[in-house]
Amino acid sequence: MKTNIALIGYMGTGKTIVGQALAEKLNMNLVEMDWLIEQEASMSIPEIFSKEGEIRFREREIAATKKIAGEKSCIIACGGGIILNKINIDRLKESSVIVYLTASPKTILKRVSGEAGQRPLLEVADQLKTIREMLKYRGPYYERAAEVTVHTSRLSVDAVTENIITRLKEYEGFNI
Repeated sequence: MKTNIALIGYMGTGKTIVGQALAEKLNMNLVEMDWLIEQEASMSIPEIFSKEGEIRFREREIAATKKIAGEKSCIIACGGGIILNKINIDRLKESSVIVYLTASPKTILKRVSGEAGQRPLLEVADQLKTIREMLKYRGPYYERAAEVTVHTSRLSVDAVTENIITRLKEYEGFNI
């Protein structure tokens, strides 16, 4: 029986804020994957990318996923690139229902535009183009991993949360 809910999706799709709302509503602990990686590294995500590079960050992500996958009754807000390593998804699926949050590129840009310096992969001239390219590349990975998908562009946090809870009540192998 799966007891965790793992939220996946590109940056700005609502994983952290929806994770907080789900954790509160379902009385579960929230594990913020990026925060855990920052704690383990004693550096922020931008610092890890700058000092160690993306490959080392992905290694840290694999280690954090291994640690988190063993937890029970948690909401896990995953980093946007967690799907790039199949081992992460395989580990999460052992104990978690994977919920894929999506949003349009324009919605994502609007949501992350005030976070200068916090999004290493968006330190580029044409952010919208980069978002579109990354979504095109990562889309099949997200879709393959997803057990439940919710498009968040036009929904409030409460609406997304209720949608997830409704869908999970119908999901076999997960008890809400």
